[in-house]
Amino acid sequence: MKTVEQLVSEARARIEEWDVARLIATPDAVVVDIRDVRERAKGFIPGSIHAPRGMLEFWWDPTSPYHREVFAGPGPFVLHCAMGWRSALAAATLQDMGFKVAHLVGGFEAWQAADGDIEMPVPKGAIKSGAPG
Repeated sequence: MKTVEQLVSEARARIEEWDVARLIATPDAVVVDIRDVRERAKGFIPGSIHAPRGMLEFWWDPTSPYHREVFAGPGPFVLHCAMGWRSALAAATLQDMGFKVAHLVGGFEAWQAADGDIEMPVPKGAIKSGAPG
């Protein structure tokens, strides 16, 4: 039996890993937040796309009825979760499917520790800034 820590370690050994500095220095990177909605509700990396871990492969696969066109783009795509374990596993899975992706080492926690900007979701029913009201 393998532990989750072993699985993550094996995934990290074969995927591309980005740190926060590289992500900031690559403005065309497509940041994909794979955390669940409760985590994202506490804040997210501005401009990131939310793709919950449970739907990631289905949204990415162009032959899936659930495919999302945003994942057909050129990238580079950088996945992140809270601390980098789920995103390492997800990146390895997408790589196994033939997609070129990376993951953010340390995840959202590393982003916060580096004082990266954080955006908060607009509450349902609220009027977005700049919208007619």
